[in-house]
Amino acid sequence: MPRNERPNSLNPKGRNRNLTRLLSPAILQPNHMPTFYEGVQKMIRGEAPGAPVARLVGFRVVAAQPGEATVELAAGPQHANPMGTLHGGVLCDIADAAMGIAYACTLGEDESFTTLELKINFLRPIWKGTLRAVGRVVKKGGTVGLVECDVLDEQERLAARASSTCMTLRGDQARGR
Repeated sequence: MPRNERPNSLNPKGRNRNLTRLLSPAILQPNHMPTFYEGVQKMIRGEAPGAPVARLVGFRVVAAQPGEATVELAAGPQHANPMGTLHGGVLCDIADAAMGIAYACTLGEDESFTTLELKINFLRPIWKGTLRAVGRVVKKGGTVGLVECDVLDEQERLAARASSTCMTLRGDQARGR
């Protein structure tokens, strides 16, 4: 499999602890460290819990493959800002999740990543309804990658567009991430 198509995997030395927290120990097989892609597929099938932030905000991962991921949120009054529309931070959360999962699913063994920058444009107000955030890796270089996300409303209208610059971490830099 080409390098840019290999999903990230956990290693036994504890790298990628965020994924370790994401996956329930009950589903991990002895001597098998699941790849990030495998862990996300288990979340989608309901065999593993989602990330704590996903439970807090209320979004869920509905699709993921190396280089692309989709997150959905049923937006309601609990997500409103003081003016009554969906809080921009919630849009950032679902866009960041979709972009991060899309990027993480491209990483090789012993690699992790960090977000260097995130930008979002809010294009239409949202009050309630199901939102779909589709994150796509635009360019994955040896160290830096560019990821984009479209957040769509129930009528497939563009509600927000986000972009993120990610840095791939290796070796000591990847430990504990």
